[in-house]
Amino acid sequence: MSDISPIETPAASPAKEYLQRGTASYRRASLALFLSGFSTFSLLYCVQPLLPIFADEFSVSPAESSLSLSLSTGFLAIAIICAAAISEGLGRRSLMSISLVGAAVLTIAAAFAPDWHLLLVIRALQGFVLGGVPAVAMAYLAEEIDPRGLGATMGLYVGGTAFGGMSGRVLTGIFAEYLTWRPAMFLIGAIGLAAAAGFIALLPASRNFIRRPGFDPKFHLKAWLAHMRNPALPFIFAIAFLAMGSFVTIYNYAGFRLVAAPYELTQTELGLIFTVYLFGIGASSVGGILGDRFGHFAVLLTGIAITAVGSALTLCAFLPVIIFGVVVLTSGFFMSHSIASGLVGKLARDTKGHASSLYMLGYYVGSSVVGSAGGWFFAIEGWTAVVFFTLALLALAFAAACAARSLSRRKF
Repeated sequence: MSDISPIETPAASPAKEYLQRGTASYRRASLALFLSGFSTFSLLYCVQPLLPIFADEFSVSPAESSLSLSLSTGFLAIAIICAAAISEGLGRRSLMSISLVGAAVLTIAAAFAPDWHLLLVIRALQGFVLGGVPAVAMAYLAEEIDPRGLGATMGLYVGGTAFGGMSGRVLTGIFAEYLTWRPAMFLIGAIGLAAAAGFIALLPASRNFIRRPGFDPKFHLKAWLAHMRNPALPFIFAIAFLAMGSFVTIYNYAGFRLVAAPYELTQTELGLIFTVYLFGIGASSVGGILGDRFGHFAVLLTGIAITAVGSALTLCAFLPVIIFGVVVLTSGFFMSHSIASGLVGKLARDTKGHASSLYMLGYYVGSSVVGSAGGWFFAIEGWTAVVFFTLALLALAFAAACAARSLSRRKF
């Protein structure tokens, strides 16, 4: 199969021509989507290891410092809904390219923010701009990749998000210790620009995308409502909210626990803990492959259970066990997310971009709302309250997965 033109052209025929594994176009698409996931999550989560620094420098509480992340994810959630509609006319590839470049530029701008409130404004804008990537990327994969290998390809994309989340956290922590946080954010923004350039150069044009010129609110509303009437999909959206919320809560406030006595980790040491994201990269790919082979719901339930075990392990006061708990939590979460992402594309009958946008809406609202709410538990009862809060969320996620499996008319 030959490569395709870099100019995006809507499909004129109902016959679908999927990207097949082993072709040059498939490899380009895989690498481009990996870069998009890397860039999105490194830019989004680069502030997470900086939360204790923000609390100290700007004299704000841990919950208030988490707003530098929660506002980004909250506005990203809002933007995802708009992005799904805009991409129907503008095109998947074009919208993702604009979003990646814009978010990188705003990260560089955040490095020069003179006060706390302007920093929050820039981070909110950055989240809104980034909304053009996650839901649209999932829609691109669902439309362009051979369904028989979608689980593995989605796992690779999610692996890119894991690598980006790790890199943004680790590099920012190291840069911040030796250069302070402002040069750290500048460098992360520059890396994001380079990744955006690679994405634009590599991503093949859509073959199966059908452009819908103009903006028809009734069409988009009808599409979203149709997905909400799907018996199983609303439970998958709920899993995104609950699982992501619990995951971000652990990562947001683990830093406050570990830089304080008796651990007193440095910023570099704290950043290096985020290398456990490597386990997330492997787990997302393995989860997708296992889902294709043994059933997606079975692997989804397993991933949620593993996430809960990891969360519980962090209750231990022994630092190596805490780190091991974060490894287990990260592996279980990315396995779950990889499977749930793929299920959205499989369960949605039409307008997969709209279905993906609802999934990502739940995902980022969970990150924003639950991630900030966890700060209240941390302030009142400390780490134990944070862990029990996340375990309650994961129990609900497990129940939602059971409900989705029983309501699905097809076996996945």
